[in-house]
Amino acid sequence: MLAKDCLLANARGSARGTRIRFVEAGSGPPLVLLHDNLASHETFLGAIERLAMSFHVVAPDLPGFGASEKPDPSVYPYGYDAFADSVFDLVASLGLGRVHVCGHAMGGGVALSLAARHPALVHKLVLVDALVYPVDEHVLDRTGRVPLVGGLLWRQLMGQALFRTFVEGSVYAGSKGAPAGRVESLYASFNAPAARQAAHATLVAKADTRPLVAHLPRVACETLVLWGRDDKMAPIEHGRRLARELKGRFEVLECGRCPPDEQPAAFADVVASFLQKADPDAPRSSRSSTPASQRPKPGRAPSFHDS
Repeated sequence: MLAKDCLLANARGSARGTRIRFVEAGSGPPLVLLHDNLASHETFLGAIERLAMSFHVVAPDLPGFGASEKPDPSVYPYGYDAFADSVFDLVASLGLGRVHVCGHAMGGGVALSLAARHPALVHKLVLVDALVYPVDEHVLDRTGRVPLVGGLLWRQLMGQALFRTFVEGSVYAGSKGAPAGRVESLYASFNAPAARQAAHATLVAKADTRPLVAHLPRVACETLVLWGRDDKMAPIEHGRRLARELKGRFEVLECGRCPPDEQPAAFADVVASFLQKADPDAPRSSRSSTPASQRPKPGRAPSFHDS
């Protein structure tokens, strides 16, 4: 698995120079994985190795999270559409052509926005416990939007214990717990002034999902909605409703809100099966526009470098 940096220019010019950190692995049709709020590509690590057997997997840390740059909110408009534009720029800069996109929770909202705003880019769409309809928010979500108090809490007072409480009650809601060391790793990425500021800006922006609901009629690509049965934030009825509205396939895994990290093998199997299903109407070029000689090969020992 390779870790790279990519310097992007936002299509609207409002986030020029944002540096995106991403990992890639495997060869085949390109597949972009988008993570949840306060998470990073790490929540997909268990699934990437499996998916890379059939796909050229690209898993970025969205701006403000993980190892990506964390621009000031006055420069970068954190939110679904801004994240979608950044992903669009990443795909363009890598010359991936038409791609499959899989988004988890908040990343599902980003994936939905990308598919609606750039329909020619997205071949197939996978939405995993996607944040589209209003959910049973964690109390720290609601507190974070209280003027002055919310900013003080998230930018200065959020310690590791409180961070763990939030992540386990949101990213991993309904699960048996995050994998060992995961919360500590995510907190290390969060615990810096710029990261805290970005996290708070995202927290405020992601609360309004009405634009995502408005995007639904514009999504034309084939879609899989995948849900954890025990998701305590967004009940399984949200998944069924989303699949109906998108006229998509609906699958359930026996886990909580984070299937890629809780059941990586089952998650990868369901996603791969859906993406590999024959699509007679798809143009031949949609398989991948990246020359085989430039794609990373499966089985390569993990290494990290900057591009």
